[in-house]
Amino acid sequence: MWKYEKKLEYPVNITKRDLKMAKYLLSQYGGPDSELAASLRYLNQRYTMPDDKGKALLTDIATEELAHVEMISAMITQLVAGATIDELEKAGLGGHFAQHDHALFPTDAMGVPFTTAYIEASGDYIADLESNMAAEQRARATYEHLMDLTNDPDLLAPLSFLRQREIIHYQRFKELRNYYLEKKI
Repeated sequence: MWKYEKKLEYPVNITKRDLKMAKYLLSQYGGPDSELAASLRYLNQRYTMPDDKGKALLTDIATEELAHVEMISAMITQLVAGATIDELEKAGLGGHFAQHDHALFPTDAMGVPFTTAYIEASGDYIADLESNMAAEQRARATYEHLMDLTNDPDLLAPLSFLRQREIIHYQRFKELRNYYLEKKI
C-alpha cells in the first residue's frame, strides 16, 4: 500500500488555453508510450522479476508513472478549461467532445483509444527490462516533440520535468538489467 499526498509531483499551473496542445498531450495520456501504458506495464512485470530488488524498482517506477498520469491529466484539463464546443471542434476535438464532453478519456493525440496491447509483459525479465528501456526512450522523445510544439513556459516546465524523469527511469532499468546480467540471475 502507498501513502498518497494530495499534491502533484510537480506543480502544473497553466494559465493560457491551448486546445491543440491539449490534443497533442493526449499522446502521453493514452498513447502506446504514454504514462498510463508505462504504469500498467511495470505493475504487471514486477511479478516476474527474479528478486525483491527488481520487484521494488518496477513498483517504484510504476507508481511514479501514475503520478505522471495525474500531471498530464492536470495539464490537459487546464489547457481546455472553459473551451466552447466550436473551439473544441476547430482544434480537432469535436469527436472527443461528442463522446466525453470535457472529461478525460485515454486516447492518443489522434483519438485512438487506449488498448491493453500497449502493456508488454513477456515473462522474460531481461527482455522486459530491455523493452522498458526502449519505452522510456520513446517517451523521452515524445516529450521533446511536445516541447518543440510550444513556447509557453507554464507548459515547458512540467514537460521538461517529465522528460527528465524518463531519462532517470531509463538509467534505473539499465542498472537493474546490468545487475542481473552480471549476477547471472
